[in-house]
Amino acid sequence: MENVLRPLIVLGGSVAITLAAGWLLDLLLRRADARHHETPLWGLLRRCRIPFQLVMCAALLRGTYAQTRLGAVRDHHVGIGRLLTLVLIGASAWLVVRSAIAVVDSVYARYAAAHNRDPARVRRVRTQVTLIQRVVVAVVGIVAAAAMLLTFPAMQTVGTSMLASAGVLGIVAGVAAQSTLGNLFAGLQIAFGDMVRIGDTVVVDGEWGTIEEITLTFLAVRTWDERRITMPVSYFTAQPFENWSRGGAQMTGSVYFHLDHSAPIAAMRDKLRDILGDCAAWDGRNWSLAVTDTTPTTIQVRAVVTAKDADDIWTARCAVREQLIGWLRDHHPYALPRVATAPAALPPGDTWPSVPLNGRDDKPTSGWDKAPRTGRG
Repeated sequence: MENVLRPLIVLGGSVAITLAAGWLLDLLLRRADARHHETPLWGLLRRCRIPFQLVMCAALLRGTYAQTRLGAVRDHHVGIGRLLTLVLIGASAWLVVRSAIAVVDSVYARYAAAHNRDPARVRRVRTQVTLIQRVVVAVVGIVAAAAMLLTFPAMQTVGTSMLASAGVLGIVAGVAAQSTLGNLFAGLQIAFGDMVRIGDTVVVDGEWGTIEEITLTFLAVRTWDERRITMPVSYFTAQPFENWSRGGAQMTGSVYFHLDHSAPIAAMRDKLRDILGDCAAWDGRNWSLAVTDTTPTTIQVRAVVTAKDADDIWTARCAVREQLIGWLRDHHPYALPRVATAPAALPPGDTWPSVPLNGRDDKPTSGWDKAPRTGRG
């Protein structure tokens, strides 16, 4: 009878204590969350309930398993104990990661709420927080995996041998993982060097898009047509790129027109002012219209507009281009560039000058009809 009751008491007691501790922890966190509305930390820590219960259950079973005295599994006592140890290590790592993420997310949420009028600073902190979370997860995972391997006696011998030859292994690993390590350090440099942030508008390799994700090894750019461009983070530390959000989101855009020399510039300037007055994307800071270049057949007119961010500057430029061209087409069609398809007319009494085809000026010919026939095509 004792052989039956003892295992039931040990196993059932461990499970009961685990469930009670998890319920009590969740109750305390809910009450703390209700009292402190200014911080989301207590609500976020409730995500740690399951890993906490798993850690407690594994620790209780690991410490009391020897008291069960199960004769049928006595031969597997070492294996079951090692299994419980592995579960305990893995659950502890899970709990540490969940707790760290909850703390970091809470700090970021409070910072974002306090600086909601400065989106550039919030994006910078978000980028740093994201990379810090990834570093913590990677470090905890590596430590947990190493601790699991060291529970096996054979791996302890291998670990001793690896430490003895750490110098050679370090050189080999450094050469083999040069690209990976370069991206890793580039990711940290981006996070804390404030070069590019999540949400920034950039132009990379001629592609315009928004930074959607930054990891320790790669960076994802979401283009205007919903494509994703994945690039190594080392590219942004070694190659030049355009960051339209750097130094503020406000932007100035230009629209170019190639028009006839008779284009009504003053009337165009008045029309541009009316167009911008009805354009919600224009922020009202500045605008202008001027002739910036001329050619023998056309003039180049540049309209300059401003907007609060990259999306609005694109909308404002498209609106100005579309409405000004439509206005010129409907009211001043002569201002649009034209391509001459017929020879120019000569004044009365004038004739085309004859072109000497024989290379001598003393006896010019009057045209191809009077050119000497040489027999050559």
